[in-house]
Amino acid sequence: MTADFLSATRTFYDAVAADYADHFPDDLAHRPLERGLLTAYADLVGPGAEVADLGCGPGRVTRHLAALGLSVFGLDLSESMLAIARRENPGLRFVQGSMLDLDMPDGTLDGVLCWYSSIHTPDDRLPALFGEFRRVLVPGGHLLLAFQVGDAPRRFEDPWGHPVALDFQRRRPERMADLLTETGFTLHSSTVRQSDTDLGESSPQAVLIARS
Repeated sequence: MTADFLSATRTFYDAVAADYADHFPDDLAHRPLERGLLTAYADLVGPGAEVADLGCGPGRVTRHLAALGLSVFGLDLSESMLAIARRENPGLRFVQGSMLDLDMPDGTLDGVLCWYSSIHTPDDRLPALFGEFRRVLVPGGHLLLAFQVGDAPRRFEDPWGHPVALDFQRRRPERMADLLTETGFTLHSSTVRQSDTDLGESSPQAVLIARS
């Protein structure tokens, strides 16, 4: 199961990387609430904090966090996404890897950001994912988790004419908060914003911040 969903996710984003980057050049520009939450998160972890942007895609949020004064690097499964991230952000570090198997010692990071990147992880793998996040965080480190709200996945097929398909999981904040608590996190905040049709959203958006 793990290998299958990782392979499907990598294949999907390798195929759509260039089109994705062109169609979403600065997603945060039209999301003031999310920008505010990222600023609050940067204040929580503190100036110069070591933070990983896991599932960074083309690196736009990585760049935003760096501008907020964090020592941040990006990680992604897709080499095509990473190529764009490196091209657009030559001063930042981007590495290939899986969030479920992070190549770093225990207690390495002050913060972990999972910005709409847990949405391809199957439900039964979420405890392992959150456990890996907690493993690499220092005691008292902070996780920020963003995702779409809902009860059923949304499937995307043949995006921009590419012959690939992938499920995008939508989940309930209460259930995600419970899973984080069961993994040993303490919930700091839970924010839900209603969908904005002007932005092409079909679901409310959730951001949870938790402390290890």
